[in-house]
Amino acid sequence: MAQQKATNITWHEATVTAEDREKLLNQKGCVIWFTGLSGSGKSTLANAVEQVLHQQQHHTYVLDGDNVRHGLNKNLGFSPEDREENIRRIGEVAKLFADAGTVVMTAFISPYRADRDQARALIAENRFVEVFVDCPLDVCEERDTKGLYKKARAGEIKEFTGISAPYEPPLNPEVAVNTAALSIEECALAVVEALVKAGLVPAGN
Repeated sequence: MAQQKATNITWHEATVTAEDREKLLNQKGCVIWFTGLSGSGKSTLANAVEQVLHQQQHHTYVLDGDNVRHGLNKNLGFSPEDREENIRRIGEVAKLFADAGTVVMTAFISPYRADRDQARALIAENRFVEVFVDCPLDVCEERDTKGLYKKARAGEIKEFTGISAPYEPPLNPEVAVNTAALSIEECALAVVEALVKAGLVPAGN
């Protein structure tokens, strides 16, 4: 848990409530947390889900792991400590998006259960949807569009998840999809159906 360093600060309550924003947007602010190995299809699936929701006129945003590391988290590496801080920051940013009434999707490996649980604890009950993007390691390696697994196997990348660093799969995710067995479209529809079932977005037209 990050230490609060500033002491001369006060929390300011908003005049416009989260409920007001949600009524305007016809949805409930929530976090869809995609987790899985590199190459499992997290970003592709998150963007596919966003496309479906956008077509249904929902306000969405995708926080992608690589993109966030170009800016907000550019000072973090891949040590266990930096991974923990990476996910802590993302959890806090996702919380702000959800409070704004947005359906925010995060596509990060987020290999440690404790870090994902910490992110869940930030979000209101029933507003955090963990999606396990399940894909066998060998399939992820076959895809390897960035050539990362090849470098990790050669020892050129240290602490690479699934090769030289651990990945702890979710024990009870709200959604689990196998991107090696199902198409991205099928996986996206499964995620959207879960959101409808949870009452986070209305059923599509």
